[in-house]
Amino acid sequence: MSAPPPAGGPVNIVGAGIVGLSVAWALASRGRAVRVFDAQPPGAGASFGNSGSLSSGSVVPLAVPGAARAGLKMLGSPDAPLVVRRRYLLRALPWLRQFVRVSDEATVRQVADALLAILSPTLPAWEAVLGAIDARDLLAHTGQLHVYASRQALAADGFAWRLRADLGVRSEALDRDGLLARQPGLGPAYTAGMFLPEAAAITDPHGLCLRLAQALRQRGAEFIQAPVDALGADGGLQAAGRTFPAQACVLAAGAWSMDLLRPLGLRVPLESQRGYHLQRSSLEVAPGEPLRGPVVTGDTKVFIVPMRAGVRCGGTVEFAGLRADPGERRFALLQASFERAFPQAGEAGAAGQTRWMGHRPCLPDTLPVLGPLPGLPALWAAFGHGHLGLTMSAVTGQWLAEAICGRAVPELARFGIQRPSLGARRAA
Repeated sequence: MSAPPPAGGPVNIVGAGIVGLSVAWALASRGRAVRVFDAQPPGAGASFGNSGSLSSGSVVPLAVPGAARAGLKMLGSPDAPLVVRRRYLLRALPWLRQFVRVSDEATVRQVADALLAILSPTLPAWEAVLGAIDARDLLAHTGQLHVYASRQALAADGFAWRLRADLGVRSEALDRDGLLARQPGLGPAYTAGMFLPEAAAITDPHGLCLRLAQALRQRGAEFIQAPVDALGADGGLQAAGRTFPAQACVLAAGAWSMDLLRPLGLRVPLESQRGYHLQRSSLEVAPGEPLRGPVVTGDTKVFIVPMRAGVRCGGTVEFAGLRADPGERRFALLQASFERAFPQAGEAGAAGQTRWMGHRPCLPDTLPVLGPLPGLPALWAAFGHGHLGLTMSAVTGQWLAEAICGRAVPELARFGIQRPSLGARRAA
């Protein structure tokens, strides 16, 4: 794979997760020299432990009408899908306040329309990337199955499913027999559901990051494994005791992006929604029955997904900052959710079970921040993708690479840092 001749100056990329790697790949494919900076190896952060879903139908924001009230009720239960550790509550309040502000229906529909713009090209964008790096084997066209305890429980999520339908997202309603036809072995606790036929999945998210990094190196990209100490307004940065000048810099440092923006006077309500997963070593969820595709539990909001190395059970939302230890109750919640969904799974994959906790970079309105930063035209944002980092990353890379190379990308206007739904501000 030969590299095209450089066009324009080099670009610094801060972050070697799936978003940073996707931006780097899109730039390198357009002939730009790139350097990728991260304190960890490629794909070692949130990209290592995600669910692998390419959820092109995830057009429903986290904040929907009624979500604030439901979230407040959850805060009182340590076993709820969303929890804020007591010591962190004051720190999380600005994020939670903005979350409440953007949960009205008019704002939700505006955000959903923006989500549709970045999500609808997901599959073709990823198919192009996977073909270019010889990684088509990692893509599975599985669909996505959402399961509920009853029709009444499904009806409680009615706004979300109506919103998907309004935006053209295809779905199929299923009864108990329909669920079993889609996924044999599903436990009796779930009797109704919805199926998203257009959803797909990556069966090895970390492996995808490694292949992208390898393809980038073949194109001449430089990887510097060191923390970035400071960003410059001119596109340069400081790391490993050196200054690295560049024509532009893309900040794709996930949940750590705020630490680098703060010295530049920008305040963004970016929080780590700490995610957890358990992974079993077997794909079997009932005797002789493998997990066919992602299953999402409507009651606990847990994703149970097939991976190359077994079944991954991930999800829950925890606010506790970047430095707190993992919470044992979060792992217990995942285990209980899996056993409720697949009570016949037994001990086949439990012996080799592993567990992980990582940091999803989430913003209150669900949209990432993309594009140039105000007053800092050489510094570009690509962070805050939340639960959809893998899904959005290929399109994010395309849009930013086009814009950095001087082409108009009108879609970026909806994702700017100054959008009203975000609540970002400059420090005094």
